[in-house]
Amino acid sequence: MRNFLCIIIAIALFTSCEDKQSKGKRILSASSGTLNNISVVIDNELWEGNVGETIRDVLAAPIYGLNQDEPMFSMAQIPPQVFSDFVTKNRTILKIEKDHEVADVKIASNVYAKPQKVVLITGKTNADIIAQIKENTSAIITAFKNEELKEKQRRINLSLHKNNSINEKLGVSINFPSAYRIAKEEDNVFWVRKDITTGTTNLLVYEIPMNSIKKNDSLINQIVKIRDSVNKIYIPGPTDEAYMVTEDAYAPFLSETSFNKIPTIETKGLWDMKNAFMSGPFVNYMFEDQAKQRYVVIEGFAFAPSVAKRDYMFELEAIVKSIRIN
Repeated sequence: MRNFLCIIIAIALFTSCEDKQSKGKRILSASSGTLNNISVVIDNELWEGNVGETIRDVLAAPIYGLNQDEPMFSMAQIPPQVFSDFVTKNRTILKIEKDHEVADVKIASNVYAKPQKVVLITGKTNADIIAQIKENTSAIITAFKNEELKEKQRRINLSLHKNNSINEKLGVSINFPSAYRIAKEEDNVFWVRKDITTGTTNLLVYEIPMNSIKKNDSLINQIVKIRDSVNKIYIPGPTDEAYMVTEDAYAPFLSETSFNKIPTIETKGLWDMKNAFMSGPFVNYMFEDQAKQRYVVIEGFAFAPSVAKRDYMFELEAIVKSIRIN
């Protein structure tokens, strides 16, 4: 009888501790949703009017560097009265609330689920809301994109390629899925590719001396010259006369930024196969490595004729941005 009472008391104490913990910390369920698909919680009238038009102009703007117009994000409109239960679990949510005294933009994490990014835009009038969207465009896009990049990298990490030769020979680690294979390894240049239904997605990894880039000269011309010379040697065309070049009819986009605290030159554009009917988008990253006086170059490019390429290029971007330089 004494043992039975001890067990009852222990269970009661344990339950009491659990209740206190659960009251102090809210337990969130896992978020869900297709990558790059935002739930927009907004009244039908606002969605169909100038507020909705502004949202579409910002979040569904065409992505620069693709062969065809594709939106940065896909969107699904949800009226506020049905925004409950499983609908609140989407990973990326934009909420529009009118008739607020204060016009504002608030960005929050893990509000209804985890991981999750919620952007709340408030305003007294349509004009107030539109002004907030336009003034905070960069912050809104960055919040959603970073959330989706993290999710894509999480999914990639579930099944990583085990080859360590890139790290061993270049002192660089990048995480890419086991569905990719190292198609070529020559002169410390690595060509990594994955077969898809309509073509391939590809990565090219190599290094160049830091003095290959002169900051006072035209950066874009230098980068085009470097990538064209490397790709001509290491990316074979369908015939001996075919070789990859940068599409000169489409001006590449260039920016100087940083990833993982590494100064980086980012270039986006289109590639073309000379003497062959092949083309597609590319994104080229040159990561500055002062310690070794070099640039680590990682380029992603896709060949997927007649189909949407946003998600293919997004995967390549997520892979490249997992870089760590030893």
